[in-house]
Order: sequence, then C-alpha cells, then structure tokens
Amino acid sequence: QVQLTESGGGLVQAGDSLRLACAASGRTFSSYAMAWFRQAPGKERERVASIISSGSITYYVDYADSVKGRFTISRDNAKNTVYLQMNSLKPEDTAVYYCAARPVGALQYVHWGQGTQVTVSS
Repeated sequence: QVQLTESGGGLVQAGDSLRLACAASGRTFSSYAMAWFRQAPGKERERVASIISSGSITYYVDYADSVKGRFTISRDNAKNTVYLQMNSLKPEDTAVYYCAARPVGALQYVHWGQGTQVTVSS
C-alpha cells in the first residue's frame, strides 16, 4: 500500500508563493510516477504537473498550460517527498490540490492523498 499526505496549502494574496509537499510511505518511492492535481468547486479535476525520475535523472516533467512558467514540480527520493513550488499565484489557482502516484508503466494514478486547500485572494 502507498499512503500520500499533502501539506503546505493556505490563504495567500495574488502574486504570492506557496510550496506544497507530499510525503509518501508504504512502498519504494522511486518506482512510482508522481503528479499534482487540483479541483475547484464547479470545475473538472485538472492535472497540474507530473514527474518521472530515478536518482538524479529526471526522465519526464509536464505541466498544464495554465501553470507553465509559474509552477515547478520536484521530488526528493531520500525523503520520499514530492513538491510543488507555486509562484505568481492567481485567484484562478484556488482549488483543493491533490498528490497522486502510479507505478511506472501503469496507465492510471491509483494512489491519492486527502488534499490541501489553496486559496488565492484578489
């Protein structure tokens, strides 16, 4: 089993920054691809960023068009943690942010955290 726990959300003003963290436990962290999703009330769930890496080598990083240039995903295998650095936050970034994991080579994200709220005021 894999358990994911998000932290770092909060209430900020437009233009501020936040760093979200997702701590993983239960299985070998390096064998999983990791991603951040978000969902706002009345909107569809959106994949914000994803990463596949092994040791110091990053094989794949991808971002939603809405966050390119502002958000950065990274992972620390020694700490079993994935991060999402969010800069230049906008009100439209307001959502519950979820961490997710899938085995490398699998098609679906099958492990999910409970979510952390990010609220950006105008």
